[in-house]
Amino acid sequence: MKNNFKVILVIIGAFIGAGFASGKEIYTFFCIYGKNGIISLCISTFLFSIVVYKALNIIKEKNIKNYNNFLSFIIKRNNKYLKALINNIINILILISFFIMIAGFGSYFNQEYGINNYVGSGFLALISYIVLKNGTNRLVKINQILVPIIIGSIFIIGILLIKKSQLIIIENNINRGFLKSGILYSSYNSIMIIPILVTVKDYINSKKSIFFISMVSGIIVFVLSIFMFFLLNNNSYELQNIDIPMIYILNGNIILKNIYGVVILLAISTTAISLGSAFIKNVSDNKNNYPHIAKIICIVAVVVSLFGFSNLINLLYPIFGYIGIVQILKLFI
Repeated sequence: MKNNFKVILVIIGAFIGAGFASGKEIYTFFCIYGKNGIISLCISTFLFSIVVYKALNIIKEKNIKNYNNFLSFIIKRNNKYLKALINNIINILILISFFIMIAGFGSYFNQEYGINNYVGSGFLALISYIVLKNGTNRLVKINQILVPIIIGSIFIIGILLIKKSQLIIIENNINRGFLKSGILYSSYNSIMIIPILVTVKDYINSKKSIFFISMVSGIIVFVLSIFMFFLLNNNSYELQNIDIPMIYILNGNIILKNIYGVVILLAISTTAISLGSAFIKNVSDNKNNYPHIAKIICIVAVVVSLFGFSNLINLLYPIFGYIGIVQILKLFI
């Protein structure tokens, strides 16, 4: 049971990144659809749980050692060029997601304190390098400490604010596309989650464990998402051009705002480290190479943060979603 929760914390730590914790993802994918966004959110989290369940079964049963092995199983073709192409595309997407987390860290300090983006981005890049150069074990330990703090804080703040907001749902005029949006949200998350699942396969003991992990992970993601949906939907019309919507709606409560600021920074950090770990493990089986790869990706991440957090999310995440749909279909087949 202890190992099950270790895996769950790694999954949640990877899921609750800059886009989720900031509220930008929930607003972009769900809030713009009003009540239909709730239906989309239910479908998305259910699909997320199934993907985790299916992927963990394959990873454990076939003793998958890296993401390339995983692709070899679900594609089931001898076309090594196709496998290499897909693997490279996924690695690029994971790396870009890592860059987005670094950019989100810098964006928070810029929005709240006027500090140059490079300062915040550079700080997280340095922390990520220190952790990533030592491999996966440190990733699990960090998630054991930080993720429960993140989950508990979002629960408490969500309960306090939802009670105050009286669960008002603003009805939006967008009626089409909400189902596609939910599918895209879960599919792009699958791109990031599956390679991370490979890194924790040694903590899984049985099929019962896999079912428990996928079910509990899905429930936690759903509850946290529905809290954010109601909070952001109440302020929907004001948030279109805001980088970090959750901080914006907490402007009237300095204590909660500061607490949630710490939550966002922790969430961004855990996801950045999870993504960086997955990328490094995918591109190298030799642990001696980890420090060199970590150094390179952390330096590049600071440079890429120049493009801006919101711009990266709005442009790239929907593209990730369409690519992720192909992976989900192959996984189900």
